[in-house]
Amino acid sequence: MASLDDLKKRIASVKSTQKITKAMKMVAAAKLRRAQENAEKGRPYSEKMNNIILNLSNGISDKKNAPKLLSGTGEEKTHLCVVMTSDRGLCGGFNSNIIKKAKRYFSKILEEGKELKIITVGSKGNDQLKRVYGDKIIENISFKESKNTNYFDADKVGKIVIQKFEAKEFDICTIFYNQFKNVITQIPQAQQIIPLDNKGDENSSDESYEFEPDEDEILSNLLPKNISTQIFKAMLENSASEQGSRMSAMDNATRNAGEMVDKLTIEYNRSRQAAITKELIEIISGAESL
Repeated sequence: MASLDDLKKRIASVKSTQKITKAMKMVAAAKLRRAQENAEKGRPYSEKMNNIILNLSNGISDKKNAPKLLSGTGEEKTHLCVVMTSDRGLCGGFNSNIIKKAKRYFSKILEEGKELKIITVGSKGNDQLKRVYGDKIIENISFKESKNTNYFDADKVGKIVIQKFEAKEFDICTIFYNQFKNVITQIPQAQQIIPLDNKGDENSSDESYEFEPDEDEILSNLLPKNISTQIFKAMLENSASEQGSRMSAMDNATRNAGEMVDKLTIEYNRSRQAAITKELIEIISGAESL
């Protein structure tokens, strides 16, 4: 049984931890509002850009000579997976849910006998994946120094992906991230960005447009920007999901700490009462013996 001094120190320690988790919850809640607004604003833009590219691709007369970013290499031998996680922990299952989704995809690719290459964006994802897929990771990118999610960081990742595609290092590129739904729910996503995946696109339009200059020239400029735009959208979704998950995790931690303090306080009071009772019995016994 723990001594009174040990229980008192433990209660003080748990209360100190509770203050920290409560503060982290409040910080995450403040950051969540802005991150959620940015994620919601980014969705229509990325969807619209995808629709424009699909409309442009419908107007291409020579499909065989279409830009490779749109049509692909014609093969599916090498897959590049961009796994986007956070650089910080204490955010519940945010990172592990993305990693689980990515690992299922990795297993499928390797079972089919195809080559796998991985780019990790965020140190937490790299830490988890390097244990099993260390030989598959070709690059690790971290934006720990960036205070806010921004397009310049997304463009940096996009340029690396395009550079490797132009160097014929892969055939298909898929990004992994968490789509923000609410504070409790974040949905892991796997989105193919090279070549552009238009299967089951409910938002695509059948309307035809006339473009100036021609479709090929517009696509050559628009497709690289779309890669960065889709990555930026994923980063915005991740940012909101991370703060939502952290807020929920810290709320649970604060509540658990409160319950632990209550239990320890009861145990402390019982032990103190037992010690007092024992002393009284010893005093009475001593008095009677005299």
